[in-house]
Amino acid sequence: MTKILLVCMGNICRSPMAASVMHAEVERRQLADRVSLDSAGTHGAHRGEKADRRAISLAQARGYNQIARERSRKVKEEDFEHFDLILAMDRDNLANLQQACPPQHQHKLHLFLEYAGVPGPLEVPDPYYGNAEGFEVVLRLCEQGADGVLHRVAQVE
Repeated sequence: MTKILLVCMGNICRSPMAASVMHAEVERRQLADRVSLDSAGTHGAHRGEKADRRAISLAQARGYNQIARERSRKVKEEDFEHFDLILAMDRDNLANLQQACPPQHQHKLHLFLEYAGVPGPLEVPDPYYGNAEGFEVVLRLCEQGADGVLHRVAQVE
């Protein structure tokens, strides 16, 4: 079983969208016995909250219903040991993870899009202060990234 943690800053936009897309793909590819997923944030300001309403609306419109069950949480110390892969949405959050992560688990930390092998930008932009178009861009990147990550994970096992 490969355990994957998806991480953004507040865990209300990017990482819950990525987790929701990946949950749907895990189900579609019948990988539930090989891949488990969670999401978290490097900051705890939204702890316990649902994903941003714009993220929920867009994800559900595309059939990614897991997002309604997502609740924000902050990355915990034990996450570094528990998860096999910890994938950050951008370099700032990757740097925050690297700073908090014990040396023996640093190899688990990667950028989501880089690990997925997605060509182009390596960061998923934060849509929080933008408009609906920004959320659409994020969802497309999450779809591309989910495909790449799951393809890579499936080959490894």
